[in-house]
Amino acid sequence: MKILITDIHHGNGGGHVTYILNLLEGLKASCDLTLASPPTGRLYARAKSIKGIRVLPGLYTSRPLTLAAEVLKLRRFLSRERFDVVHVNGGADHRHVMLARIGMRRPPAIVWTKHNTNPVDSVGHRLRARFGTDSAIAVCEYVQRQLSRSAYGNRPIHVVRNGIDPRYVGFSTAEQRRASRAALFADLPEDAFVFGSVGGTDYNKGWLLLLQAVARLPIEEQRRIRIVIAGDPPSAQMLADAQASGLDLGQVVFPGLVPDIRNVLAACDVGFVLSYREAASYASCETMAAGLPTLVSAAGGLPENVRDGVDGWVVPVGDVEALTRCVSNILKTSPETLASLGASAKHRIETVFSIPTFLAHTEQVYRAACKRYDRVQSDGAPLRSSRVTSTSASRRTPL
Repeated sequence: MKILITDIHHGNGGGHVTYILNLLEGLKASCDLTLASPPTGRLYARAKSIKGIRVLPGLYTSRPLTLAAEVLKLRRFLSRERFDVVHVNGGADHRHVMLARIGMRRPPAIVWTKHNTNPVDSVGHRLRARFGTDSAIAVCEYVQRQLSRSAYGNRPIHVVRNGIDPRYVGFSTAEQRRASRAALFADLPEDAFVFGSVGGTDYNKGWLLLLQAVARLPIEEQRRIRIVIAGDPPSAQMLADAQASGLDLGQVVFPGLVPDIRNVLAACDVGFVLSYREAASYASCETMAAGLPTLVSAAGGLPENVRDGVDGWVVPVGDVEALTRCVSNILKTSPETLASLGASAKHRIETVFSIPTFLAHTEQVYRAACKRYDRVQSDGAPLRSSRVTSTSASRRTPL
């Protein structure tokens, strides 16, 4: 199959970008893949280093005149390239592809992945559901239920869970653990307990709640805890809010955007993602893949990842008192129980969130979308020919 994947992120992009990079790496051997994303984004830079992938600058502007020019250019590109599927991953690129496809003689099928839990009841969503979606991918059952109650409920909705490679994250050795802890923290007590997140520093990720919860603990428990939060460096306001939590910020480390999350996860005893809103959360899966029991909020799809008391702990969203009680109980948990929870978390990633399953299910959605769209087209429009296109000189043609 010949696939165009589109994305809208100009910056880091978080798990959204990881999702697309996994698709590019995993499907490049079986599909002819092109990516069209903003050249200022992490995805564009990372994808350029993947052999066998054509990467083109794709812009999805909302200003009317610029939008019209971009859509016209995209339409010409789609007509020339004759993709089987366009896999869209945001609202703006979804809109552009929908408009560009209208009236094409051999249009591609459109597959849309919903990566978040944002509302889907706007006019734009209703239009894209009606005219620009042949299949939708939900990254968790929570999102599937959300889509089923919307205009997208008239389209096939497939739950395809994110893929994680536990071999990459893996278990850390005792030496790696000591080195990572020493690199992140100075003067670490013998009984120190490290909570870690690789989910970023957005307020939505709930890391500030953990600081507030730890600050409420008795001083003998509080002094044991260290917290590491990897992601974009916090703003001055975030640091002020962290200071206002009452916790000594000497116990908190913000290492920034780290090139290798293993250096953070190796230092941790427990992972955490305490989001106010969340769909699938690569961050929680990464901590689980590292063999860490994981503390999550009951937001969106997080309880689908972490089973309370089996792979870690689930607390109510935004409930600092409940979080304080949970953290206190975690500190009292035996090393053997923590190890058992961590092993269960890793096994869950290996069996439910495997890369091969993720890739196979996504490719199945592509093929089903092509068949469905062919049937719809055959009712009143020319049937699209089946196209399995090899890499050719057309790869050099810019979007």
